[in-house]
Amino acid sequence: MHPDIIGWMATLVLVATLLRQMVKQWRSPHPETLSRWLFAGQMVASALFTLYSLMLGSGVFVVTNLLLLATALLGQVLARHRQRQAPLPPPC
Repeated sequence: MHPDIIGWMATLVLVATLLRQMVKQWRSPHPETLSRWLFAGQMVASALFTLYSLMLGSGVFVVTNLLLLATALLGQVLARHRQRQAPLPPPC
């Protein structure tokens, strides 16, 4: 078996898991469950890992890290959208 096949399988599992978690958080009645800081950190790490993967010439990891960057961007957008929709707390 070619090693890239294992890498692609891992990529599919990881991205599917992240997307499933984002859907679960999106459906949660508590908008604070979507952490903007988590997605911001993921974006920075994914961008750096993408550069690293490019420098190593690893196509599997370049695509994987670009997909992770895309899920972090989507998560950030969803978190902002949910937090803007959240009702304001009652005045003290």
